Amino acid sequence: MQYPLILKEFQKELRLYIPDPLLIKPTYEKLLLENPTILFPYWAKVWPSAVAMSIFLQQHQELINNKTVVEIGAGIGLPSFSIADHVAEITITDYDMNAIDLLQKNITHFGNQKIKGLYADWNCFPTTICSDLVLLSDTNYDPSAFQPLLKLIQQFLQTGTTVVIATPERITASPFIEQLALHINQKAFIEVNHNCETAVIGLFVLKQNRK
Repeated sequence: MQYPLILKEFQKELRLYIPDPLLIKPTYEKLLLENPTILFPYWAKVWPSAVAMSIFLQQHQELINNKTVVEIGAGIGLPSFSIADHVAEITITDYDMNAIDLLQKNITHFGNQKIKGLYADWNCFPTTICSDLVLLSDTNYDPSAFQPLLKLIQQFLQTGTTVVIATPERITASPFIEQLALHINQKAFIEVNHNCETAVIGLFVLKQNRK
């Protein structure tokens, strides 16, 4: 792990290793000098959408109780860890190997045999992965990635999987959600105060439209 870690408590009995927020930028800048092509570690931050997703799922346990769950583009994977005690099995995925290394460390620390981490890119997501519930937290930030992400969501919906999306209010988010409007079964908006940052996060529960 290239980024210094701290152990942070998120809620009762949920403590996870995360990159030290104060050292992410200076560490990245140092690594950038060594490798100009290195990408900024967006996976290394706990985003407000992840906090809102965790709150929403705790409030709607009918979505998670005894279900198989996959989180895509998870980064630190806070939503997954927050519900792990309630699900049948959960797979946490990301496309960055640093994120996977951290997930494995937290899985060992958490000590729950129902959790596994997996390297997976939504542009070529493994077709062998099936689940009752898919979680996507603030993944719709880059318009150039919308089409493969929408295609993957549609594939899951067609198999009867429920999809929950958490997204902040931003200009690029609305067109993405609009393309999924026919599948919205439930929605909520949660105001999150996290690390001195306030954000309103939209939560959308998607199911296959049978009409």
